[in-house]
Amino acid sequence: MTVRLLRAVGAATAVYGLAVTALPGLLARPSGLVDDEGRTARETRTALRPLGWRDAASGLAMVLAPAGPSLRTAACVRIAADFGDAVLLAATLPGRERKAKAVAVSLGWGALSVVGLLTDSSDVSADSRRPSDAVR
Repeated sequence: MTVRLLRAVGAATAVYGLAVTALPGLLARPSGLVDDEGRTARETRTALRPLGWRDAASGLAMVLAPAGPSLRTAACVRIAADFGDAVLLAATLPGRERKAKAVAVSLGWGALSVVGLLTDSSDVSADSRRPSDAVR
C-alpha cells in the first residue's frame, strides 16, 4: 500500500467534495445539468450536495484513517464510489461526450486509489512508523 498516494487522493477528494457541497454548479456544469444560461436548478443543487458531502467524508476518511486495515477500508469505499459513479453517469448523463468525460474522470480517480492499494511504497508515512524508526 502506498500511504502517501492514498492520502493525497483522499485530500483532493475531500476538498472537491466540500467545494461541490458549497457550489454544486462545479459538478452540474461539466455534467450538463444546467439550463441554457448555465444556471443550476434548485432541485439539481439539492441532489448534488449529498454527493459532494459523500466525497468530502470518504476523502477525509482516507486522510485520517490509520495506515493498515482502516485505510484499506476507506480506500475501498472511495473506489466503490468512483466506479459506481462511472457506471451510473454512463447510464444517465445527457450527451455522449459528457458521459465519456465523466466516466474517464471517475475511473481515473478510482484507478489512483487502486494503484495506491496495490503498490508497496518503501517510504511509509510517518503515521505508520514507530517513533524509534524516525530517528534512524
